Amino acid sequence: MNDTANTLTPAQTRSVLAGGDFLHLEGTLYATYRTPDFATAVRLVDAVAADAEALDHHPDVKLGYGTVEFELQSHDVGGVTERDLRLALRIQELAAEQHAEATRLVPSRADVAIDCSDAEAVRPFWRVGLGYREFGPADDLELRDPRGVGPKVWFQHMEIPRTERNRIHLDVYVPVADCEERVADIIDVGGVLLTDEHAPDWWVLADPEGNELCVCSWDA
Repeated sequence: MNDTANTLTPAQTRSVLAGGDFLHLEGTLYATYRTPDFATAVRLVDAVAADAEALDHHPDVKLGYGTVEFELQSHDVGGVTERDLRLALRIQELAAEQHAEATRLVPSRADVAIDCSDAEAVRPFWRVGLGYREFGPADDLELRDPRGVGPKVWFQHMEIPRTERNRIHLDVYVPVADCEERVADIIDVGGVLLTDEHAPDWWVLADPEGNELCVCSWDA
């Protein structure tokens, strides 16, 4: 693989990642490992750190008791490049040496959407109340947790005020190949499909009391 600043799509990385430990979602490679104990998890992180230094390309790491999570992205270009693929393959080798088990769990992502007529008036309430910060262009600001823990909050403009329905809903992001199964499972437990007119980009569902959830496709 040639080193390049060009970002790669999931379709371009699929053959390299097939059957491996990493998932490619929305411009990032993800892998989570279980280890027998904390010491093994630390050894894995130490081994990855040494190789990352040699490659001058570093992953984001979350270390817990018997778990290690890796996120790889070329931040200079805002996506996955061949640098990330090389490091991912090396992490897989190091994990195997430490007898770490890849979970292949899909990362969790859920955003809060607030329907409103005047985002400029509404946004400060949520920014201060949640302790969040504003991100994005002036005409499309969203709120994010500066600690990187809470869900993103974004504001959807309504031309006509809506009072008969809940004006706050959640967007949950699911790999595109799993979306239809997730929608079916929600319906099986009592959810109602309000519309699939935007599928396969997103489906709008509601719980038995009308609270809404959008199942959104996450590129996979």
